[in-house]
Amino acid sequence: MKRSRPKSATKPKSPTSLLATPKPAGEGGPLFNWLQTRGAGLLLHPTCLPGDQGCGVFDRHAVRFLDFLQAAGLKYWQVCPLGPTGYGDSPYQCFSAFAGNAYLIDLAALVPFGLLDAADLAPLAALSADRTDYGAIYQIKPRLLASAYARFKPQRPALPYGDFAAFCQKHAHWLDAYAFFRALKDHFNGLAWWEWPPEVRDFARAGKSPLRPRLAEAIAACQFGQYLFFGQWAQVRAAARERGVEIIGDLPIFVAADSADAWANPGLFELDPETLLPLAVAGVPPDYFSADGQLWGNPLYRWAAHQADGYAWWLARMRASFELCDIVRIDHFRGFDACWRIPYPAKNARVGEWVPGPGLELFRAFQRSFPAARIIAEDLGVLTDSVTQLRADSGLPGMLVLQFAWGGDARNAYLPHNAGPNSVIYPGTHDNDTTAGWYQAAPEAERDHVRRYLRVDGADIAWDFIRASYACASRLAILTLPDLFSLGTAARFNTPAKAGGNWQWRYRAATLEKSSGPTAKYLRELSTLYGR
Repeated sequence: MKRSRPKSATKPKSPTSLLATPKPAGEGGPLFNWLQTRGAGLLLHPTCLPGDQGCGVFDRHAVRFLDFLQAAGLKYWQVCPLGPTGYGDSPYQCFSAFAGNAYLIDLAALVPFGLLDAADLAPLAALSADRTDYGAIYQIKPRLLASAYARFKPQRPALPYGDFAAFCQKHAHWLDAYAFFRALKDHFNGLAWWEWPPEVRDFARAGKSPLRPRLAEAIAACQFGQYLFFGQWAQVRAAARERGVEIIGDLPIFVAADSADAWANPGLFELDPETLLPLAVAGVPPDYFSADGQLWGNPLYRWAAHQADGYAWWLARMRASFELCDIVRIDHFRGFDACWRIPYPAKNARVGEWVPGPGLELFRAFQRSFPAARIIAEDLGVLTDSVTQLRADSGLPGMLVLQFAWGGDARNAYLPHNAGPNSVIYPGTHDNDTTAGWYQAAPEAERDHVRRYLRVDGADIAWDFIRASYACASRLAILTLPDLFSLGTAARFNTPAKAGGNWQWRYRAATLEKSSGPTAKYLRELSTLYGR
């Protein structure tokens, strides 16, 4: 199982293939046509926020970050998936497609209600303020959440997150399975669900197991953690709305094999009915970047099963995403057209076949249920004409990445002059190096192309890319905080295919404060100059 999910092809092998002109979308036009105004935003995962709880949480630092966005004229905060991370700590490999990451809960907010003592938080405060130590948090935070629930249960103090029982009832369609899954996983010392005893490998059967009543307290404590997560995130979203900031969320196309989703809904995935292991997994074939391809390890969908019930699971997933965020970016959009099916087990992605996805039918289902949905398609990499046509028919804006634009000729689709309005431009994404780090490591031919194209000397390349993004025809431009600080490679979020050390960077509160005056003012000026 991968520890961080790499992209299909993070730089086009043949940039001109991305310039295929799609046919008209057909009667009625594109399904979605929402991106009509220009704007800019900032990509930052909440774990990167400062503070003294081991990683960023939903506290005053999140609100202060929103203050900065407002002052800078930035209309959007883009986050990575907010789900509970497992092995590898990647938000693209979560234990649930519906649950929230309990690491992001602000435990200090529980102290005034008597659910924790201030001294209980000392072990978290002792952790590094510059890098997230997920292993240490794993040892500390679940224990504190369990203690908080133990105090909450007899007292039931009125918390500012609504009624706990009502929350559990509203989210029962996924919460019951998720909480039971996590309780069982802890009970079996972290084993994957297909390694559990036969009587609990199936969610329906597990409900009749003697373990269910034995784990009742652990199940309820997990539900309580979810109640806190969603309650606190709702407060952050309310603060964002007050400041005119919208949240762009992120939805991975696949789920982790070791997840509550696969355990509770095995018929929706290509799983062996005997071993419950995947019959095949997702990835991409060998290409310019990897002779072995990329083996992601996610189970593939049985699309016929999803089609048979009207894509009910997917509709529930999208509904949950729009309850968390205003706009949803769907990761690996090309997988809806076709995905690389790798027989399991495999050591690499060399052997496989392209199998069709649900295509436009799934997006028609989305449009019927969510006619005003705002969705971004992550369509990076080498795309076939059919993928380009699917995006055109759906009407979803695609993505451009400036770091992928250089070293070729004027036809490269990522160059600003080739950008269409219905697109989102990024200097770099969460999978890229910082712009300063990229430029330092880039071949001289690419750096020379950058300097000649942008008419700059490259001395402050991060801001050169920021200005180019603002000036681009793309209606939406998304920056990253490390680029605003002109930081190098040490501040990158994730290195695809790297086993460890990802998702750890955090900024210091003082660094943002230094930028809150001149930087925010300059960004607001750019917004005025370029109509964002």
